[in-house]
Amino acid sequence: MHGPRSRPARLVATALVGALLVAACGSDSDEAASTEPAGTEPAASATDAATATDAPTADTAAAGDTAAAGGEGVLAGVCPATIAVQYDWWPESEHAAFYQLAGEGVPDNDTKRYTAPLLTPTGEDTGVDIELRAGGPAIGFQQTTAQLYSDPDLMFAVVAADAAIQNSKELPTVAVVAPLKLSPQIIMWDPATHPEFTSIADIGTTDTRVLYFGGSAYMDYLTGAGILQTSQVDGSYDGTPANFVASGGDVAQQGYATAEPFQYEEEYEEWAKPVAYELIADTGYNPFPALSVKPETITEEADCLELLVPMLQQAQVDYMADPEKVNTLVTDLVVSFQGAPYSKAVADYAWSVQLKDGIVANGPDGALGSIDLAEISDLIAKATPIFTAVGTPPADGLTAEDVATNQFIDPSISLPG
Repeated sequence: MHGPRSRPARLVATALVGALLVAACGSDSDEAASTEPAGTEPAASATDAATATDAPTADTAAAGDTAAAGGEGVLAGVCPATIAVQYDWWPESEHAAFYQLAGEGVPDNDTKRYTAPLLTPTGEDTGVDIELRAGGPAIGFQQTTAQLYSDPDLMFAVVAADAAIQNSKELPTVAVVAPLKLSPQIIMWDPATHPEFTSIADIGTTDTRVLYFGGSAYMDYLTGAGILQTSQVDGSYDGTPANFVASGGDVAQQGYATAEPFQYEEEYEEWAKPVAYELIADTGYNPFPALSVKPETITEEADCLELLVPMLQQAQVDYMADPEKVNTLVTDLVVSFQGAPYSKAVADYAWSVQLKDGIVANGPDGALGSIDLAEISDLIAKATPIFTAVGTPPADGLTAEDVATNQFIDPSISLPG
């Protein structure tokens, strides 16, 4: 089971500059919210999701001839000698892009980091290393944005789109590539108890209690938009299946399409039957996670990003063609790090759901990893009143271009149709 991860933005009443000070004390913050993985298709069971048949083949998604897939040492002297990345949770399928490029490495079980040579998509040594850092419980639930600003060794952090908006005034970040097109967050329910539900909006027409992590911004959107009723949402969710199971399926609950539907049906013996769900992104609020940097990195490391971002695009395409390497590595690392239980079966399921539900998909321009700036503009409009109401307003005049850029995206790299 996934514990509270930092995917969704959380509402915090204190200025985020202060988060840099309290982070050292292990405080939770706007990015450390949710505990589960997510999916999309309403009323779909875990068994259905795991039978995705439209996966690209290794042949159709071969590394290809991108400018990034250069010869050995292509990044040496261009990028930092070690490219450090702060993730938002324990290693998992959703982190595939960098793990796909990792050579043989060494886990540090004390710091919960994995350091390895960074390879090109064709397997050549780039001349630099990557250091992949676990997040969530591994760093005391500190927000990834605060980590990025407090540790000068970090180049990247995984930042949810609404968290980037919320932090834009004090801790701005810019997304440079989005391996996931949609947030995998869901609201799930028992289809046997509630056969009338086919969507989150259907739940909102009843008085069914909806469990979630208190302070999550997406819930303020759902209630503010009238999709759910304020009277029915319950912010006491603790990340365990206990309350859902005890209710006999009467309640609905937050989760992630990439884990809970499988875990509830296949791994939680006390439930052992399907759940149905809808992606929160399908309601019009998509806080997708992206690999993000500080604004100054865009100019200071432009030459590095020009080469590295297309590698990450291709790595994600290659993972979707063949997930075995990454899924074995991340599950082995979770065991080594003594993280929250995450089986190889869950990782394989997560891969299939990312395909089936369009969580990993080409952007509107046809490129894998590109960011829809119109969608970001819409999210800014929706999220700004929420964050302003709790005292953490976004930067004045914030635009989509302040939050994300496609400057380094190679438009020729895409999932095969």
